[in-house]
Amino acid sequence: MKILILNGPNLDLLGKREPDIYGHATLAEMMAAVQARGSKLGVDVIHEQSNDEGALVTRIGHCAGEVDAIVINPAAYTHTSVALCDAIKACGVPCVEVHLSNIQARESFRHESVTAGACVGQISGFGGMSYELGLEAVVDYLRRRDTK
Repeated sequence: MKILILNGPNLDLLGKREPDIYGHATLAEMMAAVQARGSKLGVDVIHEQSNDEGALVTRIGHCAGEVDAIVINPAAYTHTSVALCDAIKACGVPCVEVHLSNIQARESFRHESVTAGACVGQISGFGGMSYELGLEAVVDYLRRRDTK
């Protein structure tokens, strides 16, 4: 089983960007923790990050047949990107949306997720652990689906 962790805009700035909201851990540190969790679950984890909406859309579009699932943090595109939503729907690969902060407890414009409806679930508010929880959730989803 192979899972893609896909990160959106400004997540490359973690550790420096608004640490009171996002914490002090870098994206590399968070992805190392996800890799370790993937090893314990017996799955291969790859991770990528882009600030470019088009690159994220293209990457999702090429996932079918390459990965079994996606854990995505669309970041700011969560609230604006119909293109990401459409790509998730079209790719045929189960996707879990994750957020470091609790988007419901933040500014009102962050309360709506355009992309969540295309995903099998959403996890938010647990800092870097949101990625690990998202990974566990999508692996469980796949294993349950495959036993039906």
